[in-house]
Amino acid sequence: MADLPDVIRDEHELDEVLSRPSPALVEFMARLDGDLMVLGASGKMGPTLVRMARRAADAAGARAAVIAVSRRPPAHLETEGVQTIACDLLDPAAVAALPAAPNIVFMAGRKFGSTGDEPATWAANVIVPYHVARTFTGSRIAAFSTGGVYPLVDAAGSACTEASPPGPIGEYAMSCLGRERMFDCVSARTGLRAVHLRLSYAVEMRYGVLADVAARVWQGEPIDVTTNYANMIWQGDACDHALRSLAVAASPPRILNITGPWKVSISETAETFGRLLGRPPVLVGKDSGQAFLSDASASHALFGPPAVPLERIIRWTADWVRRGGRNLGKPTHFEVRDGQY
Repeated sequence: MADLPDVIRDEHELDEVLSRPSPALVEFMARLDGDLMVLGASGKMGPTLVRMARRAADAAGARAAVIAVSRRPPAHLETEGVQTIACDLLDPAAVAALPAAPNIVFMAGRKFGSTGDEPATWAANVIVPYHVARTFTGSRIAAFSTGGVYPLVDAAGSACTEASPPGPIGEYAMSCLGRERMFDCVSARTGLRAVHLRLSYAVEMRYGVLADVAARVWQGEPIDVTTNYANMIWQGDACDHALRSLAVAASPPRILNITGPWKVSISETAETFGRLLGRPPVLVGKDSGQAFLSDASASHALFGPPAVPLERIIRWTADWVRRGGRNLGKPTHFEVRDGQY
């Protein structure tokens, strides 16, 4: 990405950088046939993706509407040219009343708080996708999933590709595979075109694995390195690839791993933050030799590698933490190995 800043000074600049559309996305939006609707648009990534889509459509001179749907859509999106609709996606009548958009990005889901309230997680992650799939059989759907549907692998060996068999650990990951199966089921019956986006850790300065590690280094808190490796990708790159993946939606649904090309060592990254922040990290635990790792070569072949390099994100994050930038207070729990979130 051209003209990346050396530092990101505040949240306004962060949101601007996160939502910058690539030239390839602008070209894609110029060719897009019909409106774009984003379901589950108020989460950590939703506003970035919606804003990026609107900016790309505007840059392309496209007339497509960008529609953000969630239980409580962010009001500020209306001032940015985005249509918003409040909708409880668990209500099939409410889903049926949504506009018949030919292009849909499905971002709805539930993760944290699953342990102890598993029924609500299954409802959000399985029933909602079924309602959406059976309502929008004529649409193309890019549906967010997670790399957590794969099993733990040997960190010194090969990462999981799209051909790797699922092996979800814990009810959250099982319910995410259930989400995929609902789209698969409706696709087999109706020809619905979809693509499953198995995302592994989108990051920015307020949230994500790097924000977690940097904050713990800064605060002198222990960092568990039992799961010592993780994948990650700049949130803006993840949104770019997700939007462009609509072009490869198919029946049966295609699977794409969405992450960066890096196998990131948590302990080495903590040491890097220690040098940048002037505070030695407190590392605990012993590297198990296993991690949740995905190979995103297929999506990189389609969309190119991530535009924002890992080293730049680390420097941005260290500077952000040093200056007291806001953290969303939603740790990723990257160290969790038993699927309990």
